[in-house]
Amino acid sequence: MTENVILVDLNDNEIGIMPKMEAHLEGKLHRAFSIFIFNANGELLLQQRAFDKYHSGGKWTNTCCSHPRQGEETIDAAHRRLMEEMGMNAELRHVFSFTYRADLMDGISEYEFDHVFFGVSDELPVVNTNEVASYQYIGMETLLEELNTYPEKYTAWLKICFSRVMNNYNQIF
Repeated sequence: MTENVILVDLNDNEIGIMPKMEAHLEGKLHRAFSIFIFNANGELLLQQRAFDKYHSGGKWTNTCCSHPRQGEETIDAAHRRLMEEMGMNAELRHVFSFTYRADLMDGISEYEFDHVFFGVSDELPVVNTNEVASYQYIGMETLLEELNTYPEKYTAWLKICFSRVMNNYNQIF
C-alpha cells in the first residue's frame, strides 16, 4: 500500500496528495506533526528511530512524528501514531507550528509544515520495533548539551525546532 502525504501551501492549506517517498524526493511541502511527551519530572521521552528506516535510521528524535492521512485531523493522526509507534496514550496539546526544509541523504529531503504537540505521561512506552530501536528519558538541559556536542546523533527536525520546544517547555514546567 502506498502511503500518501498531504501537500500544503505555506499557510497549511491542502493543495493535493502525493506518495510519501515521491514528496521526499521532490522536496514538496507537506503536512506533518511532531509529538513531545514529558514525564512528571519534566524529562523528554526520546525515541531512537529503527535502524532500517529509509532515512535518519538510528538517530534520536522526539517521542513520535509522522504525517496525517487525507481526511484525518492532525490531532487524530498524532494520537494514532503515538499508539502505533510508542504504544502510548496521552492528552496532547497543540503548542506551535513551523515550516522547515532539511536535506537528509541520497536525494531525500524533508519540507514540512510541522504541527508540534506536547503531552505529559508517566506511562512507559511499549515500542513498535519496526519503528523504534530504543527510547530514553532525558532532561532538557542535558539534551541541549547533547545536541550541541553530538549533533550527528539527532534528527534534523529535532535540532531545528528545539529552541522553540525549550521556550514552550519553560512555560509548562
